[in-house]
Amino acid sequence: MVGKIILASSSPRRADILRKAKIEVEIMPSPYIEDHTTTAFSYDFIESLAYNKANAIIPLINEPSIIIGADTVVVLDGEILGKPHNAKNAFTMLKRLSGKTHIVVTSIAVINTKNGNYKINSTTSNVTFENLTDEKINSYIEKFKPFDKAGSYGIQEMPEGYIKSYTGDLENIIGISSKSLLKLLNEINS
Repeated sequence: MVGKIILASSSPRRADILRKAKIEVEIMPSPYIEDHTTTAFSYDFIESLAYNKANAIIPLINEPSIIIGADTVVVLDGEILGKPHNAKNAFTMLKRLSGKTHIVVTSIAVINTKNGNYKINSTTSNVTFENLTDEKINSYIEKFKPFDKAGSYGIQEMPEGYIKSYTGDLENIIGISSKSLLKLLNEINS
């Protein structure tokens, strides 16, 4: 294993998932500025965001390391629903998700700074919302203030009666799949 493992993220949810999976990482938020002008979904775009987040850490370190970058997006009808700017924006997003199935994609990029090798993987899960009343949407926004979350929600905090079902990896929906990450770490070190 090369040096230390750095998670290029300030997400407490990602750090928590990795801690529970016993993956020891140093947290170093990436200075990379994301492009929020693109709303058309493509795997290439999301994977490049994850890679760029990890790559932006390289000049900040001075020892061989493994750097993990990740990006999670909520996609409805081919459109990326980013993080809401305010309560009105959050309401609009949740209203659009109400009664529908959308996908959540998390791309993970792992870079080995010793040799420049990198691996990228994307995991896709499906989430179906119940039909939500305006009152339910406003109540959720008021209580949980989901302004730092893609699509204006965090599945791990959603009260009963909001999510109808999901398929795929729950960790992926929350922010990073430890299974996918472990596979990438094994590949980059072999």
